[in-house]
Amino acid sequence: MIDAALSAIEAWAPIAALRNSMLVYPLVNAGHILGVALLVGSVLPLDLRLAGLWPQVRLVPVWRMLSRTAASGFLLALLTGLLLFATRATEYVESMLFLAKLALILAAGLNAAWLARRFRTLLGPSPAVVRPAAVASIFAWVGVLVLGRLVGYF
Repeated sequence: MIDAALSAIEAWAPIAALRNSMLVYPLVNAGHILGVALLVGSVLPLDLRLAGLWPQVRLVPVWRMLSRTAASGFLLALLTGLLLFATRATEYVESMLFLAKLALILAAGLNAAWLARRFRTLLGPSPAVVRPAAVASIFAWVGVLVLGRLVGYF
């Protein structure tokens, strides 16, 4: 049943056109890379600040700027990632690397949601309670990045 649905997605005319396009597919792929760059490029300095680096830098403005940039990057990566997934859906759902990437995205997203809830108490230097979550976030998002690259090769 799932295989039939995924095959139907792959066969859908707009997705088939995307898969076979010499122009649109690379543009969607570039959009995905841009989204990931915005996401990871924003998350890493924010998490480093939350982990205790740069305590002299006020957290509130850093949080506001980088969390919005990360959210925009995530949205772009999600939308373009869904399009890229649709072009080879039956293949990707069988890839352990792809499934591990999705699991890590879920874990990193839950961690980010927890950190966002804690933000109200983070007006000064980062309290020790968020440091492990910030470090976990760094490893999770870098892991997503690495797994995403490996999916393209294996």
